[in-house]
Amino acid sequence: MLDETLDDAKERMSATVEALKREMAGVRTGRAATGLVDNLRVDYFGSEMPLNQLAQISVGDARLLVIQPWDKNAVDPIAKAIQNSDLSISPNIDGAIIRLNLPPLTEERRRDLVKSVKARGEESKVTIRSIRRDAQDMIRTIEKDGDASQDDCQRAQKDLQKLTDGSVAIIETEAAAKGEEVMQV
Repeated sequence: MLDETLDDAKERMSATVEALKREMAGVRTGRAATGLVDNLRVDYFGSEMPLNQLAQISVGDARLLVIQPWDKNAVDPIAKAIQNSDLSISPNIDGAIIRLNLPPLTEERRRDLVKSVKARGEESKVTIRSIRRDAQDMIRTIEKDGDASQDDCQRAQKDLQKLTDGSVAIIETEAAAKGEEVMQV
């Protein structure tokens, strides 16, 4: 019972960390990165699809993303999705190829992005702590019901705290690294 509770907490914490990593990949830095548009949702023939399932995305140079749709009919919906996104980039359509020129970020915009990265990191840490609280409640219930000894439950609490500390450390490292990357000119 205790092992199942710890495994569930570990799985949920790992999922939270992975979600943060995916979200951080989409944060704009000074350089072009495919992560900016990979999961951009495109309305394609009535269904919402991620851009990376509709086109090949590549980095042309430090400030250029090249998007080559597999279907020429997807060019306009992709361009529309890019314009409607929060990227603030106008797509250049050249036949069946879409080019995204990324202008340099201003100092003010960089600071705003760092603030949002830190805020997202804090949200992830709150989620981790919520998972810990749920697992602690479950461990207390197991102990109260007499399904495990007090020593086993205390050991499980310590293991849970180690899991929490490890996940929070990973989140802090990811957020700090992304913040530094955004501030690089």
